Parts: sequence; structure tokens; C-alpha cells
Amino acid sequence: MSPLLEPGPTRVVGVLNVTPDSFSDGGVHAADPVAAGIALHAAGADLVDVGGESTRPGAVRVGPEEELRRVLPVVTGLVGAGVPVSVDTMRAATARAAVQAGAVVVNDVSGGLADPDMAATVAGLGCVYVLSHWRGHSDVMTSLAAYGDVVAEVRAELGERLSAVTAAGLDPRRVVLDPGLGFAKVAEHDWALLAGLDRLADLGRPLLVGASRKRFLGRLLAGPDGVVPAPTERDAATAAVSALAADRGVWGVRVHDVPSTVAAVKVATAWRSAAEVGVS
Repeated sequence: MSPLLEPGPTRVVGVLNVTPDSFSDGGVHAADPVAAGIALHAAGADLVDVGGESTRPGAVRVGPEEELRRVLPVVTGLVGAGVPVSVDTMRAATARAAVQAGAVVVNDVSGGLADPDMAATVAGLGCVYVLSHWRGHSDVMTSLAAYGDVVAEVRAELGERLSAVTAAGLDPRRVVLDPGLGFAKVAEHDWALLAGLDRLADLGRPLLVGASRKRFLGRLLAGPDGVVPAPTERDAATAAVSALAADRGVWGVRVHDVPSTVAAVKVATAWRSAAEVGVS
């Protein structure tokens, strides 16, 4: 088992988008993304997740060469600075290049569905693999948000993907599962999945929750006039979700604003520890 997956406090995964069109921070880190990643780590991020392709609703995919051009120098620079790195990609070739450059996690929001070579590639790399629930690319995913019991269906589909990547040679002990909040989901689905984390944990793998700044939080925080706050104004709500998820024992939370979530996870961890002492 990777040391990353050993029992411990909920990990904080800092988001570093090196894209011009991500929904909340596109282009923000263009000047010096390596310095931005180092700052995320210094602020308490256990991992820095580098992504070169936006997965916001409606986004159009970039070519593989462009994704690699964006991502690889940043991964190399961060690894050289001693920062633990995750690569956010749906492409096996990008995953391979990033891990060969020192990344220790492949975070695939498509769960291996976007690239049939991903599972076998990651199996050969020996890294941690984050497998997300996914039904289709960003330009069509909204139309795929149809469920009866969303928790049961997401659990079943994650289980199917876990079996598929295991059959392709990937050690299931290296897999983290992500319910894919916002991916082919509407707000009601996202809340149901957060409330149903225990049912997802029954699959036997650690969980990663990626709620940061997402639409369902914006909708929750909308004022009486219906105006939805900007993504950067959703960090307090994100920290609240992080604390609640940490209290439920998730392996990690993926966030844009690292300091607020580091504090929230510390509070949740202390609270949970005190409760366990009280029970004993």
C-alpha cells in the first residue's frame, strides 16, 4: 500500500489549474504556477493536484499535446521543490509522463472511461489512482444527470469501474474513489451523495470529496434576489463541507482555498478524536 493511503487525518488536496478557462481560477496561476503550487503546499496541502484541462460544465477538450505542454513543466518544477504532486488528467499518456516526472497520484475524473488505456497504464506505474464517477464529457454531462436513487446508482457504477480497472491489472489497494460531485449531477444529487458517504465507503476504498466552489454551493448561498455568489465567495461553504466530510472519515478533500480547509479539517479531527475518547 502507498504511504499516502495509510490511516491518518483527512488529506487536503490543493487545486492547481494551469488552464485559461477553469470555472473559478482559470488563468490565475499563469504567471508562475510552480510558485503557486509551492505556496499551496506551504499552506498545508498534502498534495497539489495539477490539471491542464478544464472540466467545467460545457468545456471543450484541449488536445493531448497542449495538455502535456501545460502540465509537465509544472509537475517537474513542483517535484523538484519537494512538493507531493497529483496529476488531474483523463489521458493515459499525460498520466504516464507526469508519474515518470515524479507525480505520485493520477486523478482521473472519468474513472478510466475517457481513455481505454488508462487502467493498464496506471497499473504499470504503481501510483495511487483516484477513480471518479463519470457519465460523459463536460459538453454533455448535464444531460446525463438522471437518477432514481443517486447514491445507489453512483455506488453501483463506481463498483463496476473498480472491478474493470482491477481486471486491467490495477491493484485495488491503490484506488481512491470519488463520487464526482457536479459531474452529471444537479445540486440535489450532490447533497444526497454527501449525505450518503457511508454507503459509498461500503465499497471498501478510501474516498475523495471534491466540492470546492461548485455550483451546488453557489445555489445554496444565493441571496433573496437569486444572485449566485462568485466561485471565490464559496470558500467558507467549501470549508464547512470539508469539515463534515472529514468527520465522516473520508481520505481526502480537494479544494482551491487550502488554509480554510486545513483549519476545518483540524477542527473536525480534534472533535472526532475527543468523541472517540469519550466513548471509550
